[in-house]
Amino acid sequence: MHETPLHFRTITEIAEGIASKQLSPVEVTTAMLERIDRLDSRLKSYATVMAEHAMAAAQKAESEINAGQCRGPLHGIPIAIKDLCFTKGVRTMGAATVLADHVPEFNSTVVAKLEAAGAILLGKLNLTEGAMGGYNPKFEIPKNPWNADRWTGSSSSGSGVATAAGLCFGSLGSDTGGSIRFPAAACGTVGLKPTWGRVSRYGVLALAESMDHVGPMTRGVADAGIMLEAIAGFDPNDATSLPDAVPNMLEGLGQNIRGVRIGFDENYATNDIDVELAEAVCAGVEVLKACGAEIVAAQLPDMDEYVAAWPTLCSAEAVAAHAATYPSQRDAYGPWFRGWLDMGAKVTGAEYAKANNLRAACTGHIRRVFEQIDVLVCPSMSAPPHFVTPEMLYGPNEARPPKFQRFTVPFDYNGAPTLSVPCGMNSEGLPLSIQFVGKHLAEPLLCRTGHAYEMATAWHTLHPDV
Repeated sequence: MHETPLHFRTITEIAEGIASKQLSPVEVTTAMLERIDRLDSRLKSYATVMAEHAMAAAQKAESEINAGQCRGPLHGIPIAIKDLCFTKGVRTMGAATVLADHVPEFNSTVVAKLEAAGAILLGKLNLTEGAMGGYNPKFEIPKNPWNADRWTGSSSSGSGVATAAGLCFGSLGSDTGGSIRFPAAACGTVGLKPTWGRVSRYGVLALAESMDHVGPMTRGVADAGIMLEAIAGFDPNDATSLPDAVPNMLEGLGQNIRGVRIGFDENYATNDIDVELAEAVCAGVEVLKACGAEIVAAQLPDMDEYVAAWPTLCSAEAVAAHAATYPSQRDAYGPWFRGWLDMGAKVTGAEYAKANNLRAACTGHIRRVFEQIDVLVCPSMSAPPHFVTPEMLYGPNEARPPKFQRFTVPFDYNGAPTLSVPCGMNSEGLPLSIQFVGKHLAEPLLCRTGHAYEMATAWHTLHPDV
């Protein structure tokens, strides 16, 4: 008997069960849809459940697999998609009332690639309006499965909740200022933000195109690598997608990390952040050292000065992204995102240029740090998930201190890949998260490093009691 309940097993485990005929895509999909029906009225992670679509896909996958036509590790695996990604014939709303009736006539590239890999789409997941910080009052707010009064990590909140609560085996999120890493950290899951351009953004509603990333959220590092490999690659429909060949993301996963140079700036990682989180990250560094990694003392500048430029860049680019509906339908937006667009509309060309210069300087500093290291380790966010209030959720938006995004924005600026992995629980029973940052296109090394950490600890085996 398998000790882990079906809904909390990893993609890797479910794929092994399907390959050995101990599980079938139809029975797994049926079980997940029943669990969603039973629990999601409280957790509110799904914007749209695609039950008929999922069952038809499961039956097709089962027939193909039984005929010896397995497409790979995602074939027959139920997953879910952040409701930014176009899905043919299914509402794609971006949690905005101006898009409430938006039904795409084609699939986004990431959805098309997941379906080509044989994955089964359970549905579309809730998020903050426009993928920024607050929710439109007419849309549901996902609840943190560890504590319903705590933050779920902002934009990709539905992805974090559904993955953590066992309502899918993996999901897609997006990250412009932290929205793969924040919900992964807040909900206790793995989040993999790829190199910018590694994954096509064609058919994905934009927030700030120069910083938008699409990536997987899962309950295991290997699962994140499997999903990333399926969605990565050049796309002629997205001129910013990278032409580099997609590697085996799990290459060397079972090898040790002896000799890998892991940079750690203790001041950057621990100064003015939650004490229990800082202790957990420092303990994580010791685990990596015990795994054979070479710990290198790194030195980063004060990132907060550079992070402060992010609202200028993001809000101005958001205005460009919403040109079809803002300002013409301004009053249809919720107060949080409406305020964000209003702020962006006031940004001058000179202000954007100054902010962009700060972004370039930040990227330059990080580039020099990586001359001496292979991977940088730091927290995924500056504190465990905080209490939320209606004002935080609905707006108007209030400025957050730069330290809030100290560990996320610099790597949206430079497009470096990052991997967030659970690293502990605090005294209130809330998840803590460690982040690994790599060089461009170094996702396989990040997966290898994160997997080594995961195998040396047990934090990834903990699940919320829902």
